[in-house]
Amino acid sequence: MNVRYILKSRPSGRFSPETFERVQDDLPPLADGQARVKVAYVSLDPAMRGWVSPDTKSYLPPVAIGDTMRSLGIGIVEDSRTDAYSTGDWVTGFTGWTERLDVAPGQLTVVPPTVSMEDYMGVFGLAGATAYHGLVKVGEPKAGETLCVTGAAGSVGSLVGQIGKALGLRVIGIAGTPEKCRWLVDDLGFDAALNYRTDDLDAGLAAFAPDGIDLHFENVGGKPFAAALRHMKAHGRMVMCGFISVYNGDRPDEYPDMTAIIRRRLSLKGFVMTDHFDTYPAIFAELGKLIAAGKLTYRLDVVDGLDQAPVAINKLFEGTNTGKLVVKVVDA
Repeated sequence: MNVRYILKSRPSGRFSPETFERVQDDLPPLADGQARVKVAYVSLDPAMRGWVSPDTKSYLPPVAIGDTMRSLGIGIVEDSRTDAYSTGDWVTGFTGWTERLDVAPGQLTVVPPTVSMEDYMGVFGLAGATAYHGLVKVGEPKAGETLCVTGAAGSVGSLVGQIGKALGLRVIGIAGTPEKCRWLVDDLGFDAALNYRTDDLDAGLAAFAPDGIDLHFENVGGKPFAAALRHMKAHGRMVMCGFISVYNGDRPDEYPDMTAIIRRRLSLKGFVMTDHFDTYPAIFAELGKLIAAGKLTYRLDVVDGLDQAPVAINKLFEGTNTGKLVVKVVDA
């Protein structure tokens, strides 16, 4: 018997109990040319809100009503009838919200068990690839520059700031609670952190970067983005990774003055990592060097049990997660 969650209806606003349906299936005999995977962890990411929208012009097609909810995950091959996978292999990719799934060659990627599965969820996965590619390849940072990161205590933002510090940048993070701000400075080595709910962002950014922000990494939108835009240096660069504050159809709490793009001659560039799967091995090699040098760490926010996924995913939009939000599906 296998448990999985299917998309029952397209949400209006945040995910609700009516969005998903729990399904129990009898597993068929494993077909020739396939392997059966036991899923250990699945990732909960802001992008999943877009995946369940009806938008057919995005970078991935929408999850169809009745299909298993799409998600990235990692698991272990339990049985195999293909040379592409061996029993005991660790595999990662789009597993979905399911305890088990049967896969064909090329559907998931075999990864070496040289680090923990938690490492693959926290660093050597989508979050790490997004942080490194977005900052280094898109942002093109230079030592001595000032970097601002919104959503700085999230899975991507927390890594962006640490990578920035390793590259010799001055880093300020914007987060949503005093505890998150302390974590950024005391544990992750950010130079400063601001609480967008209680701090005067203009005063804080002016004090930290009186000459302006050279490079900004955007994850949130709304008030934090508007403030960063006001404090960009002429010819500054903005890396557009996410706008989580409006993914559920909410109105922004502040509309940015976009004329600053012209007045300050700014460069803005968006990206998604599904365009760059071929770069993952090289990125993970660089992230591994940073971990070995003690310059990169991460925090997992682990929710126990697949049945918790439909509720836990809203932690992303409430801002109550710290670090990478994942669901532990079964014991590996």
